[in-house]
Amino acid sequence: MSESWIVGINPVEGALANDPSRVREVLVEQGAHNPRLAALVEEAKRLGVRVHARPRAMLDKVSGHARHQGVAANYEVPAAKSEHDLASLLDADNALFLVLDGVTDPHNLGACLRSAAAAGATAVIVPRDRAVGITPVVRRASAGAVDRVPLVEVTNLARSLRELKDAGVWLTGLAGDAETSLYDVDLRGKVALVMGGEGEGMRRLTREACDHLARIPMPGAMESLNVSVATGITLFEAVRQRGGKP
Repeated sequence: MSESWIVGINPVEGALANDPSRVREVLVEQGAHNPRLAALVEEAKRLGVRVHARPRAMLDKVSGHARHQGVAANYEVPAAKSEHDLASLLDADNALFLVLDGVTDPHNLGACLRSAAAAGATAVIVPRDRAVGITPVVRRASAGAVDRVPLVEVTNLARSLRELKDAGVWLTGLAGDAETSLYDVDLRGKVALVMGGEGEGMRRLTREACDHLARIPMPGAMESLNVSVATGITLFEAVRQRGGKP
């Protein structure tokens, strides 16, 4: 395990709410006047987490000059989940997985994790060598979702997709050149939604592993959507088909 700094009110609130035992200390900006920050400090103290008031320059330093909103938390990062953890996630009859093949922008990954958590996804699966990992920027962009939905890093994505299929999971990949509309695909039951990375989309082996390819209809002039926007649309179409239940 390693340590990292979590910055921003939402990410620190998420860490305190979901895994307070890993929060070693909280730094707050001296003289800051923010009701949410004050409530966060009280919650940290209630949980027995040390809280220290520090100059803004110190928070700028530990946050790497990211926008920290006057708070940073020293966090013991748990070991990432791997393909060996997938088996324990496959039992649910209505399991919903999000697979991201090569999302490398931290803002996009954070936004995808936020949508996955909001949609009640079982887990988000990424290839270890084609993903940005959990950075402070990802944590901030996810608004605490990194502590609410499992992120599984796999060494061989194609092999992990076969494992999902062998467990009865249907794979639907999003591709702009697909003939089938997303809204015509059955996304109930055990499903994995597969999204390509920025620019290149899905790799060939990932695409070939999918049971269905679908596109998001776009009657306007644009040919594609940002991956995090497409992910949100796709996840919540699955939620709609499932009657609003995870």
